[in-house]
Amino acid sequence: MKKTLVLSMVILLFIAILSGCGSANNQKSDVSTASTGATVKIGLLKNVTHAPAFIAIKNGYFQKYFGDNVKIEVQGFNNGSDFSTAMATGQIDIGFVGPSPVINQYVRSRNLKIISGSNNGGAVLVVRKGAGISSVKDLAGKLAAVPTKGSTNEISLRLLLEQQGLKVTTDKSGVQLITMAPADTLVAMKQGQVDAALLPEPWGTQIANEGIGEILVDWDKIPPNDGNYPLTILVASDDFLKDHRDLAKGAIHANLDAIDFIQKNPEETYPLVSDELKELTGKGLDVELIKIALKHLKLTTDVDQKALESMAQVAVDAGYVKGVDKNGLDQSGLIDLSILKEALDGK
Repeated sequence: MKKTLVLSMVILLFIAILSGCGSANNQKSDVSTASTGATVKIGLLKNVTHAPAFIAIKNGYFQKYFGDNVKIEVQGFNNGSDFSTAMATGQIDIGFVGPSPVINQYVRSRNLKIISGSNNGGAVLVVRKGAGISSVKDLAGKLAAVPTKGSTNEISLRLLLEQQGLKVTTDKSGVQLITMAPADTLVAMKQGQVDAALLPEPWGTQIANEGIGEILVDWDKIPPNDGNYPLTILVASDDFLKDHRDLAKGAIHANLDAIDFIQKNPEETYPLVSDELKELTGKGLDVELIKIALKHLKLTTDVDQKALESMAQVAVDAGYVKGVDKNGLDQSGLIDLSILKEALDGK
């Protein structure tokens, strides 16, 4: 009788252990197999201000959180406008970009959301040597370049000019704006065709290092908030969030791991960033330039909504955002930080 009782207890204990293991496995599969066989199309811009995205790719963080059965495709873009168009048309699902193109796209389609920050700041105002510019006020009557029309860099430049009482005009009564890629801006400034430019790093530093110009306003004085504004954010399409919320959370975790790696391992980061740039553009970047650029970034998942509102209003005033009244843009449907909160809470 005693032996039978002991045997029964052992059997019950064994069954309980198996049940527990089965329950744990089932819970795990609810997350890891929810998107098995999916393909995640990640977009990003080809500049150093997207360093967390580069590191998440190079160190395999996306694959780590997505799982081995999920295929990843990475697409690089030269500007935020092309990125936003690609997301609106389903060419990419999730990715890293500046806020201004996202705001513009949101007003048009309302089919994407900001789900996390990645980097605050990292742009500088550089002026050509010999252009007679020693202060922002001296930009009156000059020609200034920005990477693309309606870009986050242009919005920052407009805010900077506004602070000094300057207006953007089509003649020399104010500051004239021209759009061109940073690499082309470097050449144009060398040839005396452009007087100033607000550019993401390390382009401003490179122009200064080559003796073509000098940094007039450093990254930590660029508005809004003296450089502490969202320059690189993580966004996802509504369809992707609806169908693959688990993968969106995985991307946030990958971004968090990448930020942590960069902060703890700067020397290892520089060559990885250069390698990813080489894959995206066919050409790497000098490690010293990457080092300087990363010092001009504030890597964070925080999203300053007030700064975004300020930038959105400038875009509205400039005519880039249509159909918005004077009270400003309602961003309540644009920003969803609930998945970020879950990730930070360890859920």
